[in-house]
Amino acid sequence: MALIDEIKIHITAGRGGDGVVRWLQEKNKDHGGPSGGDGGKGGSVYARAIRDIAALARYRSIKELRADDGEDGKADNMHGKSGKDLVFNVPTGSVITNHQTDEKFEVLKEGDTVLLLAGGGGGLGNSHFKGSVNRRPREFTTGKAGETADFTIELQLIADAGLIGLPNAGKSSLLNTLTHANAKIGSYAFTTLEPNLGVMNGYVLADIPGLIEGAAEGRGLGHRFLRHIRRTRVLLHCISLENGDFEKVYKVVRAELGKYDSGLLNKREVIVLTKTDLLEEKALKERIQVLSKKFGDVIAVSILDDASIKGFKEYLTRLFEGLMEASNES
Repeated sequence: MALIDEIKIHITAGRGGDGVVRWLQEKNKDHGGPSGGDGGKGGSVYARAIRDIAALARYRSIKELRADDGEDGKADNMHGKSGKDLVFNVPTGSVITNHQTDEKFEVLKEGDTVLLLAGGGGGLGNSHFKGSVNRRPREFTTGKAGETADFTIELQLIADAGLIGLPNAGKSSLLNTLTHANAKIGSYAFTTLEPNLGVMNGYVLADIPGLIEGAAEGRGLGHRFLRHIRRTRVLLHCISLENGDFEKVYKVVRAELGKYDSGLLNKREVIVLTKTDLLEEKALKERIQVLSKKFGDVIAVSILDDASIKGFKEYLTRLFEGLMEASNES
């Protein structure tokens, strides 16, 4: 499924209600004392993490969110009702930036909730201003405005594996075959304009748009999608056998990862040779042997070969289970 991974939105917390001027209405008393109640507090704004990677899509056409205002005070010293808080849902893995304060908030686990904006305080009614020399006060205060700011909400995917590689490396086709996702595919550069996701045996795989030289500096699709690689547990580095120089292709992508974030180079990585039907079996084995000695784990797969797909699924499942066990032990 296509993914909305970034939105910009203006958010405002609720305004506090005004305090009011009111007087006690008592039988046989024409001049009752002050009884104006305080205004209610404006609603605050919270972001809550949910396990729905498509959660940002619902805000795609919304330019502004606003919490409820507090009610004005009432007679008989009754406070106005507080405004309802606004709690809006974002996907786990979201980074929320307040552009007025430059604060950043991260929500990494389901249920994580952060206060983004505080509602305004309610005003004071005239009963607060009663004194020995001011028995019939007409003073009151108005409610305070709620906090307001422009926000950017960016999703950094939390996936078990991220499929990376140059354009046309076969990532989308492989994702579709492994997970029955519906990523669009085609024989042209930058086929994938948004990350695509699929689930294989309960594990989330993310197809990251193709990288080119200079991506870390913003060329092509640039670093917009490099951020999604940060939180994947395994990198599946796809290299198409259409390429003559496998090592050069491998090093180009690795160089871009290192420029963007050197920590990415330490992630568990598996080299996945795609479109293996384009090479004879003997030549393929030689390529695998050479790459394995230099770079580690290498798997060859063809979406046209059911046996290789079945074996790749089993390999990934064992890999993910092993990583989970290691994580639980630590």
